[in-house]
Amino acid sequence: MAAETIEPIVHSNEEWKKLLTPEQYDVLRAEGTERPFTSTLNQEKRKGVFVCAACALPLFPSAFKFDSGTGWPSFYDVLPGHVETMTDFKLLSPRTEYHCDRCKGHQGHVFQDGPAPTGLRYCNNGVTLRFIPDEA
Repeated sequence: MAAETIEPIVHSNEEWKKLLTPEQYDVLRAEGTERPFTSTLNQEKRKGVFVCAACALPLFPSAFKFDSGTGWPSFYDVLPGHVETMTDFKLLSPRTEYHCDRCKGHQGHVFQDGPAPTGLRYCNNGVTLRFIPDEA
């Protein structure tokens, strides 16, 4: 089976500023971080999918979500091939940062303190996601 091809979405910074809210632009394009416990998605428990707020690429099925207690929506895995990672050296120790594979928007950081089966915690900024519930 061939790997899914994800067509990139590219906009200038000025175009992104028109398409996104100031908060979304700060996190998605300038790699900012939203304040913890501010996202309504922390409490989202319905079945569905979390998609990139900038380009609607599905990133996380709701089955991968868990309450990490950190104040940001957290997931133990991601849809294969839908994010790319890189090392972030902005703090004293390096961290693994991840971006949406389609629009390259910054989503958050992945840590190795999550639950089974992966042991990973994709710590995501809620402002960079939209939730699409399953149809009833």
